Amino acid sequence: MDRFDAMQAFARVVEAGSFTKAADTLHMGKTSVTQLVQQLEARLRVKLLNRTTRRVHLTADGAAYYERVVRLLADVDDAETSLSSAAIAPRGRLRVDVPSPLARTLLVPALPDFHARYPEIQLDMGVSDRVVDLIGENVDCVLRGGRIANPSLVARHVADLQLGVYAAPGYLALAGRPDHPRMLEDTHHRIVGFLWARGGKTFPYAMQRGDEQVRVQGRHAFAVDDGNAYLAAGLAGLGVLWLPEYMAKPHRASGELVPLFEDWRLEPMPLYLAYAPNRHVSAKLRAFIDWTVALLAVHAPVGGRPLPRQPGP
Repeated sequence: MDRFDAMQAFARVVEAGSFTKAADTLHMGKTSVTQLVQQLEARLRVKLLNRTTRRVHLTADGAAYYERVVRLLADVDDAETSLSSAAIAPRGRLRVDVPSPLARTLLVPALPDFHARYPEIQLDMGVSDRVVDLIGENVDCVLRGGRIANPSLVARHVADLQLGVYAAPGYLALAGRPDHPRMLEDTHHRIVGFLWARGGKTFPYAMQRGDEQVRVQGRHAFAVDDGNAYLAAGLAGLGVLWLPEYMAKPHRASGELVPLFEDWRLEPMPLYLAYAPNRHVSAKLRAFIDWTVALLAVHAPVGGRPLPRQPGP
């Protein structure tokens, strides 16, 4: 038994939650992974995992051993990196998950620069607005708008998305142009609802003009949980939109969207990059984080001042 291979297999089973998923990510057969873990348990003379038909769970001894194994594997990776060309040229597979509009508008168009800098990094990008199980899905990091609800994750505030209110000319021709945000609560006006992954509900938007503060919920006939579909609905005239500046800018320039309430200020949406606390920040992950932070600093720098907290959802 190769002890290092066995420890890697054990750690990946814990992170993936099953032998099958661990085998897939290690590019090994399930039988080989199972044998490595069994041999490790036999050598240690302790049971590390409780197996069920659907999932594996750490025993108390397994939890203590896992924490040490993660640190040891990270130390080995650091040692190899410091003594090889990887310190200059990070390499390997990196799995990230990002919101669909951010991928389409900012990240993917800039990827030629990333690959020119880091040609040996294989970047696998999930594009979604859903909640991602970083450990179970073996994802290295995620980018998400709004505060990270899971307190166990390491979250870095990397951008502030400045928001504006917009509508298509066709919508305004039918419904009229609202003069005040509260008019969006009227029966003849509609917004496009965005269903947040945390609970699948829409939430009101905080707006301020001088000393006047309002929270606008609006009424919707259509709601969606994907940013690109949300934008498409607004362009189709299905209702009023709240959009980050980077999403609205080209459509505003083309006349497809008209800005509303320009004398009102909206609370910026913070953007966070998060990863699991036991996920080693490898050279390839550090390269992606630094590159992403630099890119977002151009388009959505941190620094927007939030509005005073108000009661409500």
